[in-house]
Order: sequence, then C-alpha cells, then structure tokens
Amino acid sequence: MKTNNLLQDIPADLTNEVFELIASSETVKVERIISKGQVSTEWYDQEEHEWVMVLQGGGELLFVDGTSIRLGVGDYLNIPAHCKHKVSWTNPDEVTIWLAIFYK
Repeated sequence: MKTNNLLQDIPADLTNEVFELIASSETVKVERIISKGQVSTEWYDQEEHEWVMVLQGGGELLFVDGTSIRLGVGDYLNIPAHCKHKVSWTNPDEVTIWLAIFYK
C-alpha cells in the first residue's frame, strides 16, 4: 500500500481541468478534480448522486433553476442524481482542488 496526498502532485499544465480517479467500485467512484479558471460548457445530468467538497481554492456551481452556490475551502454539497448543474466559476489565479464522490 502507498499513501497519497490530495493536495500534492498537482500537474504543471492546467490548461484543461484535470479529472483523476482515486478509487471506484460498482456503486461508488471517488475523483480528484483540479481546476484553475475553467468552467463547464455543458450541463451535467448524472445518473448517480454527487457529493463534492472544495479542498483548496474556490468554485461556484450553477443549477438549471438559476440557483448558484459558491464553495470555498471545506465547503461541501450533495447533488442528487439528475440535478442539472455546471461549474460557472473557478478562481483563475489559484488552483482549486475538488473531491467528488459519485454514488448510486
């Protein structure tokens, strides 16, 4: 076994948002997502629920009903399956690290 740290080993090239699979099973998937100014261009409409937390930086989620929620360090949110949303802002001057857990 090897330990890892979610706040280390950040890729140098963050031109695009980075999605890294940390662990998965048939019913759960854990991802580290790294952003630096990126936003979503399409709505996410996922089959599974998503629990998401900001570990570093900050971001804002926009929901199809017009609601927006800004998340900072330590903030988390549970998004039900098929709740259409997208990332409308991430800090362009700082790396944002998200921990996302997708579950059925």
